[in-house]
Amino acid sequence: MSSGRPRVLIIGGGFGGLFCARRLGRVGVDVTLLDRAACHVFQPLLYQCATGTLSIGQISRSLREELSRHRNVTTLLGEAVQLDPDSRRVTARRPDETKFDVDYDYLVIAAGMRQSYFGNEEFAAWAPGMKTLDDALSIRRRVFAAFEIAETLPPGPERDQWLTFAVTGAGPTGVELAGQIRELATRSLANEFHKIEPEDARVLLFDGGDRVLKSFAPALSERASHILEDLGVELHFGVHVSDVRRDGVTVSPKDGSAEQEYATRTVLWTAGVEGVPFARHAAEMLGAATDRSGRIKVDADLSVPGHPEVFVIGDLAGRDGLPGVAENAMQGGWHAAACIRRDVAQRKRKDFRYRDLGSAAYISRGHAVVQAGPVKFAGMLGWLGWGFIHIAFLTGVRNRFSTVATWMATIARANRSDRSFILGGSGHPEEPYTWESPVHQGQRSAD
Repeated sequence: MSSGRPRVLIIGGGFGGLFCARRLGRVGVDVTLLDRAACHVFQPLLYQCATGTLSIGQISRSLREELSRHRNVTTLLGEAVQLDPDSRRVTARRPDETKFDVDYDYLVIAAGMRQSYFGNEEFAAWAPGMKTLDDALSIRRRVFAAFEIAETLPPGPERDQWLTFAVTGAGPTGVELAGQIRELATRSLANEFHKIEPEDARVLLFDGGDRVLKSFAPALSERASHILEDLGVELHFGVHVSDVRRDGVTVSPKDGSAEQEYATRTVLWTAGVEGVPFARHAAEMLGAATDRSGRIKVDADLSVPGHPEVFVIGDLAGRDGLPGVAENAMQGGWHAAACIRRDVAQRKRKDFRYRDLGSAAYISRGHAVVQAGPVKFAGMLGWLGWGFIHIAFLTGVRNRFSTVATWMATIARANRSDRSFILGGSGHPEEPYTWESPVHQGQRSAD
């Protein structure tokens, strides 16, 4: 350890990193929180932002603002790209591609996971995931633009393509997105168009398993399926999406039967996750084992074997029984901070014990499923429970009050007040519906 106060570097400003920094605030250590977005995002509500119910400001907050009262905590904007465990140094990249170094005595890796396309990275151009604010805004643009484009087309196959939405993965995020799109089509947009009937929009939900919400009790999973079917969501189980392109998807049944083609212009991907590139690099540099998804194997105290100064928390912690949920990240952040505090006080560390606080999934207005130990409920009671559970975890009092007010307003009406989206201007070669993109200009010419 260097002379003076111990230096703690936390990589990632999600639930794990934020809760770790908070607990180390005003302690005799110097903390640096490094994040590539400089804001904390409440990921479980990203789909509410994507479908127009909540604004960006209601599900996110500046890390610098959030931690301003902790004078020993410094926040930095950058993406960790290289680890030197011998020198205890991390190299980070600024948005302008230049780099800088941060030294540490303790390292907490809380970088989270990213969307996995199972080796088919080209799918990302047409099937965004749901992990960041950029993803949420991209999905909002695609969903609302699909209805707008359909309004300009005559009846026929091309219009039907724009009014067909495919969602891959029937976990909580996939179920929530599918339900919200159908609710959007049948309620919020129902009387706003002249040439199309938004309620005619098809929502296809694909999953390789045999039911939705496999992590929930079978009875809740069945209840969720009935709610989705009542909404009009078309459920397809035992299949995986084997191809995604500009105008459709190919679906391959796991039983080996014939592939099926679906014409659609909007595909949303929630089928899997994998470790971010830095996590895989860090595991290699630390000589740590990883699982198939890139989670790093850790000891009972969440430290990396052979490196007691390095902790891995949240989704990246590869240890039996640790789920990829916000509660695990929060508890892991508190635990890593507690271990560091015990080291400073020359006391023995304790092992990490995860306490399951339950799971919840929102399907549509008035319908959600909640599971907390032996307690299981759905319908309106589940919806109310879902709302207050999520709001309780929101960062910042301002965010809570604002989100409570907006959420309560949706009880009385189906209005979605944050539906604004922007087309054009980015020039990104993989950004659909962007007239300034050279790639898509070329595709339009070819068409």
